[in-house]
Amino acid sequence: MTITQLRYVLAVAEHQNFTKAAEKTFVTQPTLSMQIQKLEEELAILIFDRSKKPIELTEVGKKLVQQARNIVNESERIQDIVDQQKGFIGGEFKLGVIPTVMPTLLPMFLHNFIKKYPKVKLKIEELTTEAIMERLQDGHLDAAIAATPLQNENIKERVLYYEPFVGYIPPSHRLNKKNKIDISDLDIDDMLLLEDGHCFRDGIVNLCKTQKSYDEDHFQLESGSFETLVKLSNEGLGMTLLPYLHTLDINDKEKGNLHFFNEPSPAREVSLIFHKSELKMQIIEALHSTIAGVVKGAITFQNVQIISPISKIKSD
Repeated sequence: MTITQLRYVLAVAEHQNFTKAAEKTFVTQPTLSMQIQKLEEELAILIFDRSKKPIELTEVGKKLVQQARNIVNESERIQDIVDQQKGFIGGEFKLGVIPTVMPTLLPMFLHNFIKKYPKVKLKIEELTTEAIMERLQDGHLDAAIAATPLQNENIKERVLYYEPFVGYIPPSHRLNKKNKIDISDLDIDDMLLLEDGHCFRDGIVNLCKTQKSYDEDHFQLESGSFETLVKLSNEGLGMTLLPYLHTLDINDKEKGNLHFFNEPSPAREVSLIFHKSELKMQIIEALHSTIAGVVKGAITFQNVQIISPISKIKSD
């Protein structure tokens, strides 16, 4: 049994196709198939049910894949140990970022990070929290930036910053005359929200759940971007909540529609998250220190109330 054979098994399990798996692992399809067959013969089992289209794992194959992933991860730790001993910070690093963080945070730290760590080849992908969690556990991401806490025993979280929610309230709205707003002022029925699947939307729903019962059918309008929500709000269609960093790019005229919360301000916790196996920790540490250092100057709020991004919370 070899690490290479286990890598091939993981590739076929992911792509459910021997040809695609061979392409992804940069070998010929006959070579990949032969190595997997050798492993099956050595173990006297069938890992894959080849009669199914697409190919499926057998029951014992599912258990084997879980263990194979652990073994491959641990084998990669050897290179990590060597890199850390040499003080080397470089190589490919796959980073996932949630959509409501990507446009504001990336421009703040990316240039600094690339300049300071030129040997790191960052591959950044915008993904939902659900997709990030799957890819972290499958080993297809090295780390991610997401709203936390996520309460997953396989995922470790290192807080980067706390970002307050800010009300965007047009002149025609009932709350516009208030200098600062309270959580109790919010009514889910006159709020514009991001589309389902965004954890920031889930945070707002959780925030409003604490005030009164709600009916999801009453949501008026939903959009995929904060920019569209602001435009809809300007048309008098309701208020919305924005993450603080998004408010920094709003034009001077629209800044007059921003209303901060009385303290403690509701806020989201944004963290660098990674698998508990802690691979490539030297790059994770470098990312954390770079981002935290940059954001510290932009967000100075201290007295905040963290709102969970988890969409389904048991009510009391």
